[in-house]
Amino acid sequence: MAGKALVLGGGGSSGIGWMAGVLYGLGEAGVDLSDADVVIGTSAGSTVGAQLRAGTLEEVYERQLAAPEGEIPGRLGISLLLRYAWATVTSRTPEAYGRKIGRMALAARTPAAAARRAAIETRLVSPEWPDRALHITAVDTVTGELRVFDKGSGVPLGDAVAASCAVPGVWPPVTIEDRRWIDGGIHSAANAQLAEGYDQVVVLAPITLGGGPLVSPLAQTRRLVEQGARAVVVSPSPEAKQAFGRNPLDPSVRAAAARAGREQAAAHVGEVAKVWGS
Repeated sequence: MAGKALVLGGGGSSGIGWMAGVLYGLGEAGVDLSDADVVIGTSAGSTVGAQLRAGTLEEVYERQLAAPEGEIPGRLGISLLLRYAWATVTSRTPEAYGRKIGRMALAARTPAAAARRAAIETRLVSPEWPDRALHITAVDTVTGELRVFDKGSGVPLGDAVAASCAVPGVWPPVTIEDRRWIDGGIHSAANAQLAEGYDQVVVLAPITLGGGPLVSPLAQTRRLVEQGARAVVVSPSPEAKQAFGRNPLDPSVRAAAARAGREQAAAHVGEVAKVWGS
């Protein structure tokens, strides 16, 4: 399965903005990642991936600068983060972690599913799956297993993106095929392992950490290199992290994050071009 894979990781609203900015900044410098043979999107990355497959780099970037109308602000509180941490240290596999977080997600009080789905729809350029390969990740709340949705899944694009972005405890799980689904980032912050078999891989990872049973994007990318791929991870600079603010789920931070990503891209042109062949 030779070819180019673009992996877009999770990271909330700030991650959406930052990845869009990095993509645009790289494009301005002559490294256009939109020609990827496959785009693999997790959580925030599913939003950016859907936008990228339906528009130009400039259009994706400009969307982040617009007022976030229709969005619902969210927040990861301390008690919720502690529950995540407990599940991490008491789980031996990503699936076991997913089951524990899934139970918590099903019991949580969240905004109405219809309101959240409407907010997701405002992010989409088109409600239809693109012709070019787009893979979107989500986790089953009962089994904890990772699933990849694509055009051949028979699942509406909006449902796949909503499921991938369903941060447990913040947003409601999404019902697809009589199953309940949550954020693909519960399996991995980027799920770069899904790019195995591609020989050119660029990973944009707003979150680079792993922990317990969860393998970090950096470790996943190292494994891709060990298997013979040319691969690189780009993660937020200190300046970009400062632009993100304290709440990554606040839609109002997208514009500042996008500008920071665009500015940061210049520092990565050489390494990304070396992988991408641009």
